[in-house]
Amino acid sequence: MPPTVFIVKKFRFFFNSREEERMHVHIQTPDGVAKFWLEPIVSLDSYHNVSSRALKEISKIVEGRQNEIKRAWKKHFSQ
Repeated sequence: MPPTVFIVKKFRFFFNSREEERMHVHIQTPDGVAKFWLEPIVSLDSYHNVSSRALKEISKIVEGRQNEIKRAWKKHFSQ
């Protein structure tokens, strides 16, 4: 299972190991998945079966915790 960065409510934020170099995070929801870029700015890359309401909530979480996600990325991928 890919490493979990954290879980907020019904959303699991995680990385896929060695998927691509550009910093990003995946989010598993009860209904689907989404992917957000962290650089150069936080932005939605893709999603499948995630409501617009959930995407807005996820976006706020990613923006608010982006430094934590970036630190976890650097720690995970420096190994």
